[in-house]
Amino acid sequence: MSTGNEAPATWLSQDAFDRLQGELDELIANRPVIAAEINARREEGDLRENGGYHAAREEQGKAEGRILYLKELLRTAKVGGAPTADVVSPGMVVTIFFDDDKDDTETFLLGSREIAATTDLTVYSPESALGKSILGGRPGQTCTYTAPSGADIKVTVVSFEPFSG
Repeated sequence: MSTGNEAPATWLSQDAFDRLQGELDELIANRPVIAAEINARREEGDLRENGGYHAAREEQGKAEGRILYLKELLRTAKVGGAPTADVVSPGMVVTIFFDDDKDDTETFLLGSREIAATTDLTVYSPESALGKSILGGRPGQTCTYTAPSGADIKVTVVSFEPFSG
């Protein structure tokens, strides 16, 4: 039974998955180095005035947060091409035009920003204002979303196709 709280699947190409898995492995392998740095800084004396200790602890916190994020992303990601769909969905390369100007077009990938390093396309998250507005859209459908500036922006879906990575 669906609760409606499930996030859309994150589609990753095999290359993106492998790159993120490599980053995760490197972060995990680096844990002892960070721990040793913390211990070395701790031995320098008074922790209240030890900038190196606090910097090492902050680095450790960031690394652990990234490890948790990557573990969850890789655990739940769908690897390979996104399924063919008859509506705009995550994993699609989408072309839109702005307002009523058919010459003002943009083509982008609707998907995880983690895949941005593996493509020259701009990547918009399905959770972004633009992404939410076009999800489920069809060619010719016009949607409106509110930009961070507060302006309402009208876009029309021109086409979409599965991302081939």
